[in-house]
Amino acid sequence: MRVDTLGAMAGYAAHVEVSHRPGIADPAGATVERSLPALGYTNVTQVHIGKVIRLVVDAPDAAAARAQVEEMCERLLANPVIESYEVSISALEPAG
Repeated sequence: MRVDTLGAMAGYAAHVEVSHRPGIADPAGATVERSLPALGYTNVTQVHIGKVIRLVVDAPDAAAARAQVEEMCERLLANPVIESYEVSISALEPAG
């Protein structure tokens, strides 16, 4: 368990990438892909639009932080029916 010098739980930076599941339509990506040739970018294909979510979680350890963020993804941050997500967790350096 990581705790700071005052005995509080450590902070963990979470980075979540949310994207459409394979086979799910991506209308925003399709619109961008159709528009790029008009701007001179004729060599671009397979455009996918997703979202990135960054947050800080206070937790006793990285595994607990990951579990909490994954629960957030299942309940709010992503639609598990049409979206998939990847979570990365890194320990924040203590301030001071």
